[in-house]
Amino acid sequence: MENSDKTPTSSSPPRSPSLAAEESESKKLKMSTTTSDDEQCTTAEGTKIRYKRRKVAIFFAYCGVGYQGMQKNPGAKTIEGELEEALYVSGAVPEQDRGLSKRYDWARSARTDKGVSAVGQVVSGRFYIDPPGFIDRLNSNLPSQIRIFGFKRVTASFSAKKFCDRRRYVYLIPVFALDPCCHRDRETVLASLGSENELVKCLECSERGRKVEGLFGNSKRNLEQEAVDVETDGSSNRTAVVNSGVAENVEVSLSKGDDSRLNKESINDNEGKVSVEELNYKTGLETVVSDQDKVSSLNGGSENNSGVLKEEKVNGEDTAAKGSGFSYGEKERERFNKILKYYVGTHNFHNFTTRIKPEDPSAHRFIISFDASTTVVVEGMEFVKCEIVGQSFMLHQIRKMMGLAVAIMRNCAPESLIEKALQKDVSITVPTAPEVGLYLDECFFTSYNQKWKDTHEEVSMKAFEKEAEDFKMKYIYSHIASTEYKEGTVGLWLHSLNHRNYPDLRILDEEGVTDDKKTEIDTNDKKTEIEVVTE
Repeated sequence: MENSDKTPTSSSPPRSPSLAAEESESKKLKMSTTTSDDEQCTTAEGTKIRYKRRKVAIFFAYCGVGYQGMQKNPGAKTIEGELEEALYVSGAVPEQDRGLSKRYDWARSARTDKGVSAVGQVVSGRFYIDPPGFIDRLNSNLPSQIRIFGFKRVTASFSAKKFCDRRRYVYLIPVFALDPCCHRDRETVLASLGSENELVKCLECSERGRKVEGLFGNSKRNLEQEAVDVETDGSSNRTAVVNSGVAENVEVSLSKGDDSRLNKESINDNEGKVSVEELNYKTGLETVVSDQDKVSSLNGGSENNSGVLKEEKVNGEDTAAKGSGFSYGEKERERFNKILKYYVGTHNFHNFTTRIKPEDPSAHRFIISFDASTTVVVEGMEFVKCEIVGQSFMLHQIRKMMGLAVAIMRNCAPESLIEKALQKDVSITVPTAPEVGLYLDECFFTSYNQKWKDTHEEVSMKAFEKEAEDFKMKYIYSHIASTEYKEGTVGLWLHSLNHRNYPDLRILDEEGVTDDKKTEIDTNDKKTEIEVVTE
């Protein structure tokens, strides 16, 4: 018979109604969340609330000046390093995970090189986004040249890198860079001395280009030992452009009210500032209100007395700026787009990067489109807006593609050279355009959005278009223009586009590599075999 007087070995006193209500509320909070990893927070009333990590995609932009690229690199100042620290300080990452990005599933949509900017960058991870005000907390802990636009909730398996199926980059190239008569090579400039030739005005910048430290040459040994933006062919009698021909410290003047933390290496003054007030989308032209009435001599020495500069057409034909012998008219636009179309499709881009061998499968990349139909005027300087869309890109790939395209446009190389450079069995050195004009415009997640459209928000920049446009005009476009005004970055680079610095620009004929060049390549290949790190 069961002993009714027997008591259990452990018992608990009856719970009060208030404790029961508190436990019930706690269970409700847990049930309302979809992820694990609790973080306890005490409110003003003393009630403890458990926050949970959420898998999100964060949308942001940055001006790359003063940073050694996007990806975190020990000992280097990077965008990713700034963002990770801001996430920790803002409470999105716990103390035990600080600096350990793998613990919260960190992933980025794209890596950008040193000095390259971005308007539509995306990263993903598991963060504590509660309580409300997550974006404001993040921005308060970041310099003004890095701005967070917002975030979207995503699936637990989402990765900003793996689920990004397309990336769009934009390269702004000054119109004068496409003029074969502007900023000729140093030998041609020197030959014009004593005459009334317009080339004489380039003497100073051609001399600066010759004397800029590190502009030409470097050894393969330095390329392998230093994580810097360098290209070389390793031969003592062949040289290449290094770091776009620009000094390490880039000066940039940004708009009034910028954070003092913005690039300690930059110099803030009143020169070259731009105020952006409107965009004129007629005839596909973006217009910017400039604080300067005179157009720089870099843009052909033309003048415009209007505050708003825009492209004009007369009887359907583009007219050149006053005093300029060159304009990006219909004929020039058609030719440049024809050159860029050679890159469209799947090709072997081993000649357009570094440290990748021709037989490496990663050298094959798919370019969806490459178009240069739009012009934009910033601070009185006209730029061609080159938009390239592709699945993914390798280190320096876009800058090298632009470098060769500009060389062909300036008649430094034949159009057939692009087709030869895309061949697996041809090894050549192509010019690298300066990094300052390049920026990541947007990342696309088409397949993911199609699959999860019924249960999750669309991962896109649509909700942040206005903020992104404002940031682009205030920081990125003004930086590109002011850098060209003060540093003459593109002008210096153009002086290096000659056959002395790039003998490969003239070695190819319709049959292929010349016999002399084959001998030279065979001799040098043992020393100068180039390998590449892909993105």
